Amino acid sequence: MTDTPIRLLLADDHPVVRAGLRAVLETEPGMTVVAEAATAEDAITRAAQGDIDVVLMDLQFGKGMNGAQATAAITARAGAPRVLIVTTYDTDADTLPAIEAGATGYLLKDAPPEDLAAAVRTAATGRTALAPAVADRLMNRLRTPGTAVTRRESEVLTLVAEGLSNQAIGARLHLTEGTVKSHLARIYAKLGVDSRTAAVATATELGLIRRQ
Repeated sequence: MTDTPIRLLLADDHPVVRAGLRAVLETEPGMTVVAEAATAEDAITRAAQGDIDVVLMDLQFGKGMNGAQATAAITARAGAPRVLIVTTYDTDADTLPAIEAGATGYLLKDAPPEDLAAAVRTAATGRTALAPAVADRLMNRLRTPGTAVTRRESEVLTLVAEGLSNQAIGARLHLTEGTVKSHLARIYAKLGVDSRTAAVATATELGLIRRQ
């Protein structure tokens, strides 16, 4: 492993971000940027060619698939490269789908260059590399599972924050209005609130959903 460089694919829809990642990583010994991808779909296609060790994956792309979906598609293949999420988002609504999709690591874009390089090396060996804020949140979820919202509850909360009615949320998520109400009742109980406004405010404060 020491003689063979870690071969990287940079997947981000912003050219400036890809250029910044390349500038940092190509100065690191034992790393080489093999390719770049501007869409999640391109990342899946390129990662399948067999010459990539680690994919640095953004979570949000302009159109089409998102980073979590691309991660699932990439890691589903035999002999797949590792996927390291590099994003600006650290809420449960972002981290959980990505980790469930098979990401080996999760780093925030404001991480120091040395942390980025260390995370790439860690991911290349198959070990987990998590940003401290993400690791803390995951640990808290494990310690207090009763208060942790599920992925579906997080999706419902996010749509509540966007101002959608129960009927509209049901249509968006392919759920009945009654199921949406059941999810909201559980969310209220977990967060200790009794209204949609309070649920959104508390969930935002706890980092369960992204700030609007």
